[in-house]
Amino acid sequence: MKKIFWCKSCLAMSTRRRITFNKSGNCNACQWKHKKDNLDWNIRESKLKALLDKHRSSDGRFDCVVPVSGGKDGSYVAHNLKNKYGMNPLCVTVTPPLQLEIGKKNIESFINSGYTLFSVNINPETMQFFNKKGFIEIGFPYYGWLTAIQTIPPSIALNFGINLIFYGEDGEVEYGGSTETADNPIYNFKYMKEIYLENQSYKSFQNIFEEACNKKLMDINLFQFPEDQNESNLEITHWSYFENWDPYRNYLVAKEFCGLVENKSVNEGTFTNFSQNDQALYALHTYLMFLKYGFGRANQDACIEIRRGALSRDQGINLVKLYDGIFPEQFLELYLDYYEMNKNDFMYVLDSWANKDILEKVNDKWVLKIEIN
Repeated sequence: MKKIFWCKSCLAMSTRRRITFNKSGNCNACQWKHKKDNLDWNIRESKLKALLDKHRSSDGRFDCVVPVSGGKDGSYVAHNLKNKYGMNPLCVTVTPPLQLEIGKKNIESFINSGYTLFSVNINPETMQFFNKKGFIEIGFPYYGWLTAIQTIPPSIALNFGINLIFYGEDGEVEYGGSTETADNPIYNFKYMKEIYLENQSYKSFQNIFEEACNKKLMDINLFQFPEDQNESNLEITHWSYFENWDPYRNYLVAKEFCGLVENKSVNEGTFTNFSQNDQALYALHTYLMFLKYGFGRANQDACIEIRRGALSRDQGINLVKLYDGIFPEQFLELYLDYYEMNKNDFMYVLDSWANKDILEKVNDKWVLKIEIN
């Protein structure tokens, strides 16, 4: 317990995967924020323009792929590619399980604002199988969907003869984690498996995949990356490498130009209402994040707001104490129906993932053993 601590500048917790801290106790996300403030972004924009010119279509065909959900970040990236840089993006979405009405509305508004969207709706039985296995065996309640949003955009890009893919922010660099891509914007399938699908979890996923094969489930190939030899000309990158990433600015732009609407009240487990509104399983994902690592959705949001100067660290601490680690009770019946589980079995799975080195149960609620400071 003596080794558990929080960043001195934001509230990033030392339990976060792959995060590092300097001698002053500042996490690498805050170090990156300081570096961003002093970075010559004109140089990076020149690199962006060169990359776009390399892939730009001269005959009106799609020249890049942008994964989107209808939320602020993908919408912002697509908007800039189309309207600022004259690209013709093919937007791709994998319809999430337990999609919320606000998510449906936002994706429709995004299309109507002037974009072509390739929507992949995976066989519900197959998606449910992968997600339930991920929930029970890996502690990822939407692991099937998480895998699909990594595997499907490259497959679609290659099928359309497109060799450039733009994801939104580099979460490892922006929020604390691997710094491998901080100075190199292009990454590959190997990196996606090791970082975004967490290498050990991805190995477990192979066993789940084999079980799906034995069950003869439909469309399981959608959960696999294209063959490695098809990867050679494909350039996968994050928009945040080329421009100072600001989630709140993205929200304002998406709201103005892409029809984005926010929740009428704050989202489950946090104090914000404009991010990750597309599906009910995200609230369960961040609750499990709290159970496993001791920080949840409110901590995650507070760190972003502190780094951009919208909150003081003390204000962030108060919000985390108020909202973090709250179980998304409003979605409970949805979860039980989706996973085909009774409440006792469902709660047993959740409790099995609780990190008892840092959490204890008080009045039937998991709480940190030490107070955030």
